[in-house]
Amino acid sequence: MFPRMHFLTRANLALFGVGRRCIALTCTNGARTLSRGFSDSGAAKHGDESNKKENELYDIIISGGGMVGTAMACSLGMDPNLEGKKILLLEAGNKKTMDKVPEAYGIRVSSINPGSATLLSGIGAWDHIVNMRCKPYQRMQVWDACSDALITFDKENLEDEMAYIVENDVIVAALTKQLESLTDHVEVKYRTKVVKYTWPKSYQVADSIPWVQVKLADGQTLQTRLLIGADGPNSMVRQEAGIPTVKWNYDQSAVVAVLHLSEPTENNVAWQRFLPTGPIAMLPLSDTASSLVWSTSHQHAEELLQLDEESFVDAINSAFWSSDNHSELIETAGSLFRTALSFLMPSGTSTRQLPPSVAGIGPKSRVMFPLGMGHASEYIRHRVALIGDAAHRVHPLAGQGANLGFGDVACLTQVLSQAAFNGQDLGAMQHLLEYETQRQRHNLPMMAAIDLMKRLYSTNAVPVVLLRTLGLQATNAVPPVKEQIMAFASK
Repeated sequence: MFPRMHFLTRANLALFGVGRRCIALTCTNGARTLSRGFSDSGAAKHGDESNKKENELYDIIISGGGMVGTAMACSLGMDPNLEGKKILLLEAGNKKTMDKVPEAYGIRVSSINPGSATLLSGIGAWDHIVNMRCKPYQRMQVWDACSDALITFDKENLEDEMAYIVENDVIVAALTKQLESLTDHVEVKYRTKVVKYTWPKSYQVADSIPWVQVKLADGQTLQTRLLIGADGPNSMVRQEAGIPTVKWNYDQSAVVAVLHLSEPTENNVAWQRFLPTGPIAMLPLSDTASSLVWSTSHQHAEELLQLDEESFVDAINSAFWSSDNHSELIETAGSLFRTALSFLMPSGTSTRQLPPSVAGIGPKSRVMFPLGMGHASEYIRHRVALIGDAAHRVHPLAGQGANLGFGDVACLTQVLSQAAFNGQDLGAMQHLLEYETQRQRHNLPMMAAIDLMKRLYSTNAVPVVLLRTLGLQATNAVPPVKEQIMAFASK
């Protein structure tokens, strides 16, 4: 246990060291501009002297056309202050269209919070998503497999949506459709692979190019005033820019699948149970289907993939319903504490609901992928900004991965819009630092909380189980605390 705790201490110190640095940004902007970039005054001068054709120079190039990268392209293309700017989206894969929604549900889904829904609505994609397929839910119930402790998150008005479960393919298809209406503002190159990025020199040399150069596999070289890296957790932009990353792999993999419920239900609750091997979640897709995200040990994940369908379904139902991990000591302590809380705060208690039982799974819907945590120590460099998984990677237990990325999109768009309105160079460090500061102040606490929850619930040691049981019950009994948690997670 002690070596692991030592590792956790070092990792957390590294993570929070980045946080301390970002909080001090307001005092160190000038010094960091000199140390991490160079004066932008020469850039405009050299831009005028560039002998490259105008159509080869872009104001913004976005590398990566997944959910976050495509949302970034739509958001920039629809901003009135950026009208007339040359914007290019580079995507290595094929164009993802969806003429009609497939009968089978996709295996990768995201929980879209109200903040992300507002962004998607503002860039014209939300109506496409709603018209295709999404499932709102009004409540989330989380409980511990080692005790009866639970916490329920819901809105005061149960008719209000807490969040939405949407297939990733549906989100990308909706954003791609919206991009088709922005061809006058955003150019898109699909099936385009980047082989090299060349950064501006940190000093002025005769005939030097002050822009980022992007060399494609077909031999074409593009230039941009600002490169946005939206190319995932293994970001080539981040690596070639030399931006350090604090990261580690968890001893877990996630098994995902499409579940068929035993009987139709309103299915407006997201369920999550913390097992000693990791959390298992059932997210609503329709009245008869849900999405499974089961985080567990690598070996157990492999075993789950090898099970026949009936055995796999039995394992899921057992994981949600079994009381094998309960102990008499924890049960007694939890019951006494819960009784005391019911007298002190009778309005703060939650009614336990039971999750629906599973009858089957979608054909070929079982896959697994490894889990880890990663955070870029810097989101920006001169003429470079990172968004989404290129900047941060989190455990799926809180369903915040996509939301953190969409938050990056909203913030960076606002910063670049203001810069354009003020007539500033879009690649200048001054406003990019503002983006980094805002996002790190939001992302770091969220990532730290998710990592702490993962570690806190990945054990069945009695002292730890007792501590988290009492903490979960106390949190559940204080509505203002739950409201603050929901408000923070909804941004």
